[in-house]
Amino acid sequence: MARPFPDQPYLRSSDNYGPIFTESDAPDLPVVGELPKGLHGSLYRTGPNPMYAPRDSSHHWFAGDGMVHAFHFENGRVSYRNRWVRTPKLLREMEAGKSLFGNFGNPMTSDPSVHDADEGVANTNLIPFGGRLLALEEAHKPIELDPVTLSTVGYQDFRGGLDCAMTAHPKLDPVSGQLVGFAYSAKGFKEFSSEMAYHVIEADGRVSRSFRFDAPFTSMVHDFMVTRDFALFPVLPLTGSLERAMKGLPPFAWEPEKGSHIGVLPRSGGPRDIRWFRGDPCYVFHPLNAWNEGRRIVADVMKYEAAPLFPNADGSPGDPTKTVARLVRWIFDLDATTEGYREEPLDDLNGEFPRVDDRRSGLAHRHGWIACKQDPHAGPFDGLAHYDLASGRRTIWRAAAGEGVSEPVFVPRTLDAAEGDGWILAVLYRAEEKRSDLLMFEAQELSAGPVATIQLSHRIPFGFHGNWREARR
Repeated sequence: MARPFPDQPYLRSSDNYGPIFTESDAPDLPVVGELPKGLHGSLYRTGPNPMYAPRDSSHHWFAGDGMVHAFHFENGRVSYRNRWVRTPKLLREMEAGKSLFGNFGNPMTSDPSVHDADEGVANTNLIPFGGRLLALEEAHKPIELDPVTLSTVGYQDFRGGLDCAMTAHPKLDPVSGQLVGFAYSAKGFKEFSSEMAYHVIEADGRVSRSFRFDAPFTSMVHDFMVTRDFALFPVLPLTGSLERAMKGLPPFAWEPEKGSHIGVLPRSGGPRDIRWFRGDPCYVFHPLNAWNEGRRIVADVMKYEAAPLFPNADGSPGDPTKTVARLVRWIFDLDATTEGYREEPLDDLNGEFPRVDDRRSGLAHRHGWIACKQDPHAGPFDGLAHYDLASGRRTIWRAAAGEGVSEPVFVPRTLDAAEGDGWILAVLYRAEEKRSDLLMFEAQELSAGPVATIQLSHRIPFGFHGNWREARR
């Protein structure tokens, strides 16, 4: 018999971080407003949703089992389905009827029966690629799901060419069709090594390039940037340490004295071609986009002064005044003789989950969207913002008090529509009703409010990322 969940942060259902305990199907959801008749495809979202009460006395939000939520659009109607990703970890726990693994597979809090067992949770991102739907997190290979039923197929290694983990945020090159990815702690998280890996997967599923290189130190490199000609690896001072974990201290912690290092790799190059730039300590979970003009690289990122959600190396809490992200621009000059880079602020709005029209990924962009907060230190994200970086125009939509909104996902009006011409989809948690809706906005007119609201009878817990899969592709 499964035991009740403890009263801990990220486990309480009262604030929408806690898990739901059901898998369900809804064939035809109610819609307020009108959906575009020609819209045909699926929005996938995922996030942590532990099936069993965690073992650790302090549960980390990032450690929950992945649950996928799918909305399928066709002929002006929307259906819904949600499923847990049946990872090897979850299957073992389902057999045992209880949690077996500590946070991030921490050996100090895991059951001895799962020593050296696969602890992957596949809870961070979902991407369609090559007819597959891939559930991703940063410590393991992708797990393939059936894009319609959401049933778990299993680990995908691309014909044996992927020999280690792949980031939760690979980049799909809209020109070549390549999927470009990487891994940190490439020898495995049980070693917390500084070794990283770089992967290029062709549109036909063949791994055409894969090699390893050493970073300046072991860092949680959650995301990276890819331009037409370069890949950028932000090695920032959110560090990993097995020695620290074995002492009962946090496996991942903030060590600002290590500073920031950004490695720049020519996409045609190898490990010896990586050039490391250095800057003041900061953290970036997610970039908006990056591009290059010859040997000048521009990267727009959501920058924190210090990493949120993680303590200092001695276990003490971080400074909450520094855990606010704002949009900045990094500029790298590969012809310069210094190891520094330039930073320019783009906006002072607190936000996260930046998204671009994915057809401009790695190319110069004009439009971008983020989830934002009115109060930077209270509650979930309560608004969405659109940036027109050519005109300098910013528009914002605000949710009602107590409501929380997800990452915005852009959907083009047609496959050949102009950049930014389309819709934004985002999940909204309605706190008073204890349930969620899916909202659709005109992408460049957020302040006008949603043009359609797709209603659910249950809540979707706050999660991480998602993507649109066009059915016509």
